[in-house]
Amino acid sequence: MIRNVLGSLMGLIGAAAAVWSPFRAWYDGRHGRDYRVYELFTAAGITAHKSALLTSLLLPFLVAALLALIAIVLRSRLLMAVAGVVVLAFSVLWTIRQGQAAEGLAVGVDGMGLGDGVANAFGAGALLVLAAAVMRGRPTRRVRPLPPHTTTTPPEAYPPAERP
Repeated sequence: MIRNVLGSLMGLIGAAAAVWSPFRAWYDGRHGRDYRVYELFTAAGITAHKSALLTSLLLPFLVAALLALIAIVLRSRLLMAVAGVVVLAFSVLWTIRQGQAAEGLAVGVDGMGLGDGVANAFGAGALLVLAAAVMRGRPTRRVRPLPPHTTTTPPEAYPPAERP
């Protein structure tokens, strides 16, 4: 019980951090909501074009947060782990594509380089995976074997002299 409550709380915090991360600076002061999701999968890679809110990096993180909420309700470790992997996968994919577009990544000060939105996304994904590890999940149903069937002969089956 305690493990499920602790895992659920960690999952809620991770889901909230995942949804919050696109609203923070990701690289050179550019927010995660400004990156288009489909740019992560095209040959052109990340461009300077802005994105609509629901076609940005917020979309996969919303899906992951929804998966985490369903996992909490169903007490599913698998769904919680999938939510964490989705957040981590899109964060890693963005990092690779941004590194290709910028010809290297820098961690700097004064708003230049990697921002705290990336750290929030990686932390949220790690927290969701950790929540899946902490949760106990649903109790498994054990199949109890039936007691052995004993055949008893009713007393009426015996002749009157042999009745017990």
